[in-house]
Amino acid sequence: MGTVDVIKSCIDSIRQISEHIEGAVVYLDAGTTESFQFVGAYPVLLELGARAICSLENMCALDAVVDWNSKTDPARKLVVITSRLLSDAHRYILRCLSTHQVVRRCIILTSISETAHSVFPDSPLGPDAYDEYESLLVQDYEELVKKSGARPGQAKFNFEDEGRSQFPSSGEDFPTFDVSSSGRDFYEHNPLDYVEDAVLKLVVSVNHFPLILCPISPRVFVLPSEGLVAETYLSAEHEDSISPGLPPLSTGVFSNADDVPPGATLTAHFLYHLAAKMDLKMEIFSLGDISKTVGKILTDMSSLYDVGRRKRSAGLLLVDRTLDLLTPCCHGDSLVDRMFSSLPRRNRAGSHAQGKDSGNQLKLGSSYLQRAPLDVQIPLAKILNEDSQLDNFQLLESVEAFLCGWNSGDSDSQVAGLINLSQKIHDKPSRSVVEILTGSFVTSENFRGMPLLEAILDRRTKDGALLVQKWLQETLRRENVPVSVKSRSGLVTKPEFQAMIKALSRNQSSLLRNKGIIQLASATLLALEESNFAKWDAFSSAEKILSVSSGETTQSLAVQIGDLINKSALLGSHVNEGKREISKGLLSLQDVLLLMISGYILAGENFPTSSSDGPFSWQEEHLLKEAVVDALYENPSVANLKFLDGLREELETNLRKLKSEKTVEEPSELDIDDLDDDQWGKWGDEDGDDDNNNEQVYGDMQLKLDLRDRVDNLFKFLHKLSDLKRKNIPMRDGSLTMEANFDEDRKGLLYQLLTRVLGKYDVPGLEYHSSTVGRLFKSGFGRFGLGQAKPSLADQNVVLVFVIGGINGREVREAHEALAESGRPDIELLVGGTTLLTPDDMLDLLLGDSSYL
Repeated sequence: MGTVDVIKSCIDSIRQISEHIEGAVVYLDAGTTESFQFVGAYPVLLELGARAICSLENMCALDAVVDWNSKTDPARKLVVITSRLLSDAHRYILRCLSTHQVVRRCIILTSISETAHSVFPDSPLGPDAYDEYESLLVQDYEELVKKSGARPGQAKFNFEDEGRSQFPSSGEDFPTFDVSSSGRDFYEHNPLDYVEDAVLKLVVSVNHFPLILCPISPRVFVLPSEGLVAETYLSAEHEDSISPGLPPLSTGVFSNADDVPPGATLTAHFLYHLAAKMDLKMEIFSLGDISKTVGKILTDMSSLYDVGRRKRSAGLLLVDRTLDLLTPCCHGDSLVDRMFSSLPRRNRAGSHAQGKDSGNQLKLGSSYLQRAPLDVQIPLAKILNEDSQLDNFQLLESVEAFLCGWNSGDSDSQVAGLINLSQKIHDKPSRSVVEILTGSFVTSENFRGMPLLEAILDRRTKDGALLVQKWLQETLRRENVPVSVKSRSGLVTKPEFQAMIKALSRNQSSLLRNKGIIQLASATLLALEESNFAKWDAFSSAEKILSVSSGETTQSLAVQIGDLINKSALLGSHVNEGKREISKGLLSLQDVLLLMISGYILAGENFPTSSSDGPFSWQEEHLLKEAVVDALYENPSVANLKFLDGLREELETNLRKLKSEKTVEEPSELDIDDLDDDQWGKWGDEDGDDDNNNEQVYGDMQLKLDLRDRVDNLFKFLHKLSDLKRKNIPMRDGSLTMEANFDEDRKGLLYQLLTRVLGKYDVPGLEYHSSTVGRLFKSGFGRFGLGQAKPSLADQNVVLVFVIGGINGREVREAHEALAESGRPDIELLVGGTTLLTPDDMLDLLLGDSSYL
């Protein structure tokens, strides 16, 4: 059998729907767009005959004429691929159908299975979800056409109130949308008379398309950030929960509860269909309460029909993220983690899930949360500056020629506006050409058959950067492009990287041929630039200091945390006063709060206590609380913290007031001659001043008391994090406890778990879920001496580790290190997770908008 390859499986899955794609206008929602970018699916869709590929959420009237230059009739088939519930995508699909009114067939492909639709709490559809939605969509579409009172191509729909008869409103309302603004003009000027007076019956079909995921490499993947599976909560709010985006603490009680989080259900369905598409028969193992719940759902989904099928056996190891929160919070030695932490991300396509408000916060009782998009944006303008030769692309001339060709014989104001816009851009300096260029690395880009990201995932920061440098040099030799900058062995320098990237981008053809290595090299350069590099190293150094202190006494650890808080408050004061000439690498208050989380987790591991009052003494924690209160009081805007909601504006107003008073009341020399008789009378009128002063003092005191209450809640949450070792049952015996240090020798949970499992050592709390065959022997055939021994994960040649809650780049590297050290080259290891976690993501999950604090 061939090797397992997630990217190949995704591409094969797309090719299996080729009959639907051919001749269709394809709409992708945000989650699918993100997935297909990582998979490299766009060339495949065009190869299969797609007329155009459009955004579902950002659909516009011009989509109706995207294939205006086609020699055939306009597309009469529409394909919508969504990673969400059909009810969530309903209004978008209606908008697409009303815009493409010559469409007579609509094919909807959703990654959410029919069974998952019926059990999901926010879905109004039942067991026959697909059939129900087919009829409902046709019904809503026909009602909209009839209400418009016009034939197709001339209808004008208001989506403020329409399309809601079957599904309740979710998220923000759409503005009034006139679908005829440009589509009508196209129909009227088109010589083909294909528009019929009568409304023809729309044929709708809904199918399951499960493989919507984001492969970082052929054997490492996460779920799309704007897909339903990643956005759905993994734990409801209760005493053992710490965030809706993370599993609850594994106390051993939740696994028997009937209230299964929707995120667990969707994760189980996703993994089941992933295994089916890859022809794998899973032997399921789990560690943690949510993982056990997912394992049970997967076991129940196993069918007797799977017994006779020829499938490759594989081991699935499910792990709860909450068993190890320290690893994703810390700044490890990983080039991929630095990239995703340092580079800007694409903006989210929109807030279209239920329960989201304009502030993009998770509402109480909602099933959704917002993840940071995985699409890293590489600002090439910083590297390909005005001295580069990008002007030879004649980009603006090409755009202008296209728009003028579009505009021939047409005086439409919108197209004229685009022409004017292009002319304005053309009049600007050439630097503007570069500023509009951005890139984003994807895993489908190969360098001599080697996926680029897969190669650097297994390397530390320095080794990964040197490998990228080597690829650049080889590419330049292959292109026969000379570079004047001399390279220094074993050292990566910014001038050398920048010179090589510019040389490869000397013209359009070279840029297109080598865009994979150019984008990856640009991302490497920007991740290692001085400001980003210094801050990451400052984090790493602070984490090592906390680690060393945690091995001594609680007092020394508390002193180090307090010192970090005071330094961050000083930094915030300088920034507030406009003094931005500060040393690079200094940490803000928000950064220090993330370090506090790490410090409390370390304290809980090194100084365990049965009390709920935390690992520190009352005096030590009192000093920390006062330091945090003072820091937030003086710098309320430096951190985006959920526990300050409703109080932040008052704190900022108070701070501005204090600063203005300080400016007005600056001491100055007083001359006795400046005093006159009128002023002496005011000195005796002290009552009014006392009232104002008393009122101000009372207001300041009340504000600080409110802030102190918020900080008390913060420390109660930190106590819960410090109690992870005691409350997480699999961690109690100490065999999987994290080593309390942050140097290169410290290994996270995945490394320790795989080392023990592949060495066939017992792992406390690891549960095996019987496969279909195992249940058959257990239920009947075992009576005749045909019993089956309990399998081991090490017996499998394919092992998939999936972390419910997310993974980071460092864990992937350590997982492959564990496999290499096991001496089992025959095992193929796949690593997956709910999302790709950066330290900033962890701060948002624990203290930000996506937390329960």
